[in-house]
Amino acid sequence: MEKIKNYIGGELIAPLANQYIDNYNPATGEVYSLVPDSDEKDVTHAVAAAEKAFPAWSAMPAEKRSNLLLRIAELIEQNHEQLALTESIDNGKPVSLARTVDIPRAASNFHFFATAILHFASEAHSMAEAALNYTLHQPLGLAGCISPWNLPLYLFTWKIAPALAAGNCVIGKPSEITPMTAYRLAELCREAGLPPGVLNIVHGYGHKVGAAISAHPKISAISFTGSTRTGAEIAKTAAPRFKKLSLEMGGKNPNIIFADCNYDDMLQTTLRSSFSNQGEICLCGSRIFIEQPLYKKFRADFVTRTKDLKTGDPLHESSNLGAVVSKTHYEKILYYIELARQEGGTILCGGKPVKVEGRCANGWFIEPTVIEGLPYDCRTNQEEIFGPVVTLIPFATEEEVLHYANSTAYGLAAIIWTENLTRAHRLANRLQAGIVWINCWMRRDLRTPFGGMKDSGLGREGGWEALRFFTEPKNVCVQLQK
Repeated sequence: MEKIKNYIGGELIAPLANQYIDNYNPATGEVYSLVPDSDEKDVTHAVAAAEKAFPAWSAMPAEKRSNLLLRIAELIEQNHEQLALTESIDNGKPVSLARTVDIPRAASNFHFFATAILHFASEAHSMAEAALNYTLHQPLGLAGCISPWNLPLYLFTWKIAPALAAGNCVIGKPSEITPMTAYRLAELCREAGLPPGVLNIVHGYGHKVGAAISAHPKISAISFTGSTRTGAEIAKTAAPRFKKLSLEMGGKNPNIIFADCNYDDMLQTTLRSSFSNQGEICLCGSRIFIEQPLYKKFRADFVTRTKDLKTGDPLHESSNLGAVVSKTHYEKILYYIELARQEGGTILCGGKPVKVEGRCANGWFIEPTVIEGLPYDCRTNQEEIFGPVVTLIPFATEEEVLHYANSTAYGLAAIIWTENLTRAHRLANRLQAGIVWINCWMRRDLRTPFGGMKDSGLGREGGWEALRFFTEPKNVCVQLQK
């Protein structure tokens, strides 16, 4: 059985305590590899390696850093199929999804920030008193990057690529539930010739490794994606130490459908925004609000299309949904489906575990589930389920649906379907969400800011926002003449 290794100081090494965690294949329910059960000592080792590497890396010309990151992007592309298969096995998602979304985006993240750093300009301001101000954006030093299990390589690279491009050294922690593609990335970084200590990857539990990264006095910034509860714990530790914080957390996103929408496009996209990656995407539209004149037609068509989705072996090209990521998460989703029943909801389709024949007989599969008849403010409609579960709620007016949409503690994303341009802009302005899609979903321009408000997050990622986060602005004022 393969033992994953930490990546510290350019070497792939065992955890110092030589302890490991079982790593499960969600589709089979079986342990298939072992993950380092690292602790504070491993983080200290990684910090020492990063400190040693930082002076040369931060002083390296941006063009040379860019070339190294572009080489990593190239190697991800060259190993595309192997990485997609690895991601599918480790996470449970359909290999077709990993092939078309996760791995291409991981390569794009490196490519985008490798080129963006070449165009990251500073501001200058001339003063009437014959003085000139200019701004330097200098690397912070050491950055901690903690990523989640739902889009493992995709979101890990989304953090480490801008941090490295800006001249920082990184101590990264992938999720202990889905560590394998981060391990493969370490191998590719060695092949690319990334200098030792520039990127360090420490595997293990959040309460050990994540907590040590958050508390370490030499780590200047924390970029985290994960649950709101964990984000709050990180903030509690890091904020009193005055670390820079970027926290991308939970979502309970509204999908608002008006009767004048482009119906066919909306229906197809709503299937995707509801059930892609088994609903394990923080941007999924889990609360679907439908204008009353369209409600009955939408309900009938959406339930029919949902029943046609195939939940099965993630390695089969015909599978639309794979396994959910872990037994614990499987049980959580089923708990919420039962809670919906207790709260008076009607299960229109799904709602049950799926038994897949063959090698996946013991895997963690759940039918895509559609529920109606629940009040907007019940727990099912207020708490993040993060699975293949959506609720349907009719509405009559804009004011009503805005109240429903903004009623949760979250504010990550929202979707609006309407052909009325004025209405679309009006609603987008009033929705409490960091991202609003109009007549589309998951269209991402890497130049744009990404993040949420309220309990969904703090700060923004993407484009210049990410490069600004991973640098310290310094104003220099020059007196030109007496």
